[in-house]
Amino acid sequence: MARVLAVLTPAGTHEFYAENAADAVTVNGFGLGMALSITPGQGFLWAVHDRGAGENGHPYGAGLHEMGLSPNEVLLVRARDIRTLLGVGEDALRTRGIGVVLLSAWGEDRALSLTASRRLSLAARNGGKQLFLARAGAAPQPSAAESRWSIKSAASTPLEGGAPGRPAFSAKLLRHRGSAAVVASLMEWDREGRSFVEPATLSGRVVPLASQRQATTESLRRHA
Repeated sequence: MARVLAVLTPAGTHEFYAENAADAVTVNGFGLGMALSITPGQGFLWAVHDRGAGENGHPYGAGLHEMGLSPNEVLLVRARDIRTLLGVGEDALRTRGIGVVLLSAWGEDRALSLTASRRLSLAARNGGKQLFLARAGAAPQPSAAESRWSIKSAASTPLEGGAPGRPAFSAKLLRHRGSAAVVASLMEWDREGRSFVEPATLSGRVVPLASQRQATTESLRRHA
């Protein structure tokens, strides 16, 4: 786990791709978790592409609470298109008081070019900030990101009495500018600690809330 976080800690842009369309909610949940765990106590802006919200639902207050986030801790922005989304991200990275930015994008778009990626990465590095770009409905492509990941849901460890376990994620490193040796990692989201943790080594693993049921995913699936 520490090795994964070490890859994601440097200031700059880090990209998360949903492994398939069914993992759209998962990739945004993972991005939200990284934003909460990497920069606790700092200003947090989350910009959501309207097309993605139309496909998977708008962030939902009760669901954010299930992730350990109070709605008043996040500045939520709706972007009508990708160009607007990127502009919001770049402006946020240059804004004092904002420590981390999460951009949630849906689909392929020419605006998500290598040049746009370089602009975002430069703004993030110059400001000593992290930008997490969560993409669904798109294939990985060249960019200036510090790291690129493929994200999908994973089986979680059941709680006592057979209750559903914590949201679980499988994160596979596709590219890293520093040639990190991390290949893949399984992790679960700890709401109380607002951090990712190693899965417990218990038998009888079940499908996680993050992929099949509405708990933490309420933050993404419920429509306004």
